[in-house]
Amino acid sequence: MSDLSKDIFIGGLFVMGLVGFISGEFIISSLFFATAAIASNAKVSRNDMKPGLFSWGEFK
Repeated sequence: MSDLSKDIFIGGLFVMGLVGFISGEFIISSLFFATAAIASNAKVSRNDMKPGLFSWGEFK
């Protein structure tokens, strides 16, 4: 996944979380916020791993 498409995906999840929070759907908005947080921290590496696997990246 390229950086632009990943940023668009995470931004979309965040906006849907905000809309869900404003409309009172707190469980659904929590799901969107958690998915956005996990997706922003997950590092997909196609060179080192088998397809479908991901790593959390290096914390410095």
